[in-house]
Amino acid sequence: MDTLTQAPSGTQWTLQAEGQRAVVVEVGGGLREYQVSGADVLFGYGADEICPASAGKVLAPWPNRIRDGRYSFGGDVHQLALTEPSRHNAIHGLVNWVRWRRVSGDESSVTLEHDVVPQPGYQWPLTLRTTWSLGPDGLVAEHAATNTGAEPCPFGMATHPYVRIPGVKIDDLLLRVPARSRLLVDGRMLPIGAAKVVGSEYDFTEAKAIGQLELDTAFGDLERDSDGCSAVTLTAAGGRSVEIWADEGFNWWQVFTGDTLSAPRHRASVAVEPMTCPPDAFRSGRDVIVIQPGETWRGSWGIRAVQ
Repeated sequence: MDTLTQAPSGTQWTLQAEGQRAVVVEVGGGLREYQVSGADVLFGYGADEICPASAGKVLAPWPNRIRDGRYSFGGDVHQLALTEPSRHNAIHGLVNWVRWRRVSGDESSVTLEHDVVPQPGYQWPLTLRTTWSLGPDGLVAEHAATNTGAEPCPFGMATHPYVRIPGVKIDDLLLRVPARSRLLVDGRMLPIGAAKVVGSEYDFTEAKAIGQLELDTAFGDLERDSDGCSAVTLTAAGGRSVEIWADEGFNWWQVFTGDTLSAPRHRASVAVEPMTCPPDAFRSGRDVIVIQPGETWRGSWGIRAVQ
């Protein structure tokens, strides 16, 4: 159902199926709310709020940060606007605050599109499409990016859901991240190296309590199942759990415990972000997707909750 409102996040599309409820929004094309059996799975935001801390956003055509907003591609140097001025970075892509259009949908799904136009710093036209759906397997997001121009273009994406288990503190949650390495970062949250996680406090290959550890960490070198998927899991005592899975299109997980956020979001949920590429990828070239003219990249991820 389309609900026309004066909400800062624009039109609200409410999806319902299998005891689940989700709200998808026009501005940013993201996920404002997701509930299972009446319990909040995400720390979302209200219809009367401007989206805080990128909650539920689609981050494209790059995720995370680019140092100085400057990178080279196709023999040219490109300069993006510095959207994180305090750290002199370009952050989280170009579609956070744009309106997406609904192209199809029903009670349990909605498909949105947005056309990225050529602009200073990113000169390639893209059509982005996201289908949000609810079903027996939980919430699923299916993403596509089509290069509608005449030249190859660099591309990366992520999403930014803040996961919670109501009534359970972050410190007490058991976290599993199927990754063998993590990136080391400087004061601008940009990569300066990598380290194996085995035997360290960042080793979550087996589930363990987060405790007082502060995370704003990109994990790579993923362990995958037979279908090529990887999954991050948060579990509480008593068996309640949330699993965030992603297909082979996503090579990284960013895990953020919200320590730098102000109340009430301070350390109140865990952002578990599937990313196709790491921070500063447009500069390093690591896992950057190059989409040829007329071609489409596709990737999917989802959330399964046991309440």
